Amino acid sequence: MAPRSLSGQAPRSHRCHRRRCLLKGCGQWFQPTHPQCRYCSASCRAAARRWRRWHSQHKYRSSQNGRAHRQQQSRRYRERCRNGPSAAGCAAAAADGTMVPCEGKRASAKSEKVPLCPCDRPGCYVLFPAGAARLRRRFCCVLCRKALRCVLQREARWRQRRRRGLKHAGRRRRARPRGP
Repeated sequence: MAPRSLSGQAPRSHRCHRRRCLLKGCGQWFQPTHPQCRYCSASCRAAARRWRRWHSQHKYRSSQNGRAHRQQQSRRYRERCRNGPSAAGCAAAAADGTMVPCEGKRASAKSEKVPLCPCDRPGCYVLFPAGAARLRRRFCCVLCRKALRCVLQREARWRQRRRRGLKHAGRRRRARPRGP
């Protein structure tokens, strides 16, 4: 039998409503264990962690410091190839006519130098052309923008309720009118 409160009614359950997994490509409905859960499973959380690492690497490498660091790495690598023991092996393989694995910068699809920005939705690896700095896009499509906006709004509402002191906000029940 369910425990009763002093008013005689069963206590309300403080469970969160079902929601969709935020990771792009998953989108499964799940029952969260905490009000701020974003992902349905441990594998989705791990995939989101990998995406965050990829996203931060991409942003760093497109910055001025990141580009300088990458140029230094490439310079050191070319120096090692010139002076290392494997340089003779590469030259001999090229003389035989066998295939030498390609190294270095990948050929870009476009000849223009348009910087590409990654989408901000976890799990979305789409790169799109960057606009002007004041009009910077953050998402590749409307669905990604909408999915992340819903999550951020829900978490903001939860934080606001916590600041006001309502640990579990729910609908307030109207008092039943008492009969004569």
